[in-house]
Amino acid sequence: MSGIIPNAKTDVNQAIASLYRAEWGRIVAILIRLVGDFDVAEEAVQEAFIAAVNQWQSSGVPDLPRAWIVKTARYKAIDRLRRRTRLTEKLEWYAASGLIPTHQESTYDTDEIPDERLRLIFTCCHPALAIEAQVALTLRLLGGLETDEIARAFLVPTATMAQRLVRAKRKIRDAGIPYKVPDTTDLSVRVNAVLTAIYLIFNEGYATTRGEMMVRADLCTEAIRLGRLVRTLMAPQPPSEVTALLALMLLHDSRRDARLDEVGDLVLLEDQDRRRWNQQQIAEALPLVEEALRGEIGSFAVQAAIAALHCQAAQAEETDWLQIVRLYDLLERLQPSPIVSLNRAVAISMIESPQTALGLIDGLAPQLNDYHLFHATRAEMLRRIGALASAAQSYALALMLVSNDSERRFLERRLREVQP
Repeated sequence: MSGIIPNAKTDVNQAIASLYRAEWGRIVAILIRLVGDFDVAEEAVQEAFIAAVNQWQSSGVPDLPRAWIVKTARYKAIDRLRRRTRLTEKLEWYAASGLIPTHQESTYDTDEIPDERLRLIFTCCHPALAIEAQVALTLRLLGGLETDEIARAFLVPTATMAQRLVRAKRKIRDAGIPYKVPDTTDLSVRVNAVLTAIYLIFNEGYATTRGEMMVRADLCTEAIRLGRLVRTLMAPQPPSEVTALLALMLLHDSRRDARLDEVGDLVLLEDQDRRRWNQQQIAEALPLVEEALRGEIGSFAVQAAIAALHCQAAQAEETDWLQIVRLYDLLERLQPSPIVSLNRAVAISMIESPQTALGLIDGLAPQLNDYHLFHATRAEMLRRIGALASAAQSYALALMLVSNDSERRFLERRLREVQP
């Protein structure tokens, strides 16, 4: 390139940000296979992206940007390993590892390469790790989430989550946990943690923790892709929860285009234009829900059944709220949590009254007082019964806790509506 055209710097930054969101997990997985060290791989990829910011401003975005990042990260990893040990003692190991190519290099820009992300997710979800560490590590390494974003998902301080991630990676290294998809005899032990991790990746895409975007389509797409992979891996008779999770994600994601208006503001489910829902995804998901409900029913199957009832209603007024409440009753028994109870209370408000729901919601205050959707839901019930001053107080509390800009704008609008 002879020069940078106006706005080229912005375009390059946007290209790098898009590449980071879409390819972080794939690139880190490739580097982990090459170097066998989680920390070295992650740090090398981070350095490669920093190098891209510095170099692509003048040289332009390369034809194969992912390949450029992988190649740069590989040599960053070599530099790190050289600083750890004498190169002459490790030259054979480097060549055997693939860090120093002995033949024509792969571009790493084709879909024909082995799916390293599937290896990575099963490594992160090894039973030697605590379940919280399994999910957190998957979100960091596969989903590319920052430590504070993961901490919010777990409702713990950022420092606590940082320590958890460090301990998990250290345990993988010290215990020599293999970087592979387990044999079929071990799959059942690992699958629940894998499904949980995949769903949390999807949730972060569906309702992003922070920033301007409400939805990160790349994370939703990646989670659905991983769900399909796990289901294929466990064919011909995948566990019902594997099928249920795929159905659940497809149904939620089918509403993506209707969840935001033309300026990017949040649109509640009851106000969405259902003509914008992805009917192809719904048609794919509904038979999967039926299949999951024929097997051993777990929490994902119940959630998928709830989502199916929403998607089958042509209008909000046609929603079968009575059946949804019954499903939430079952979900509370299978997976008791204050979040489930909060959603159940919302469903009860639709068949009984906001006042009844408010009593149930207030009982959850000790557990959910730091959760912005608790206060937003409480404010909505108060607004519906005409207690506008109290609703304003709850909206204000929700605004103090929310970290996503789209949700913030929605809550600000609601607060203005209930203020005198």
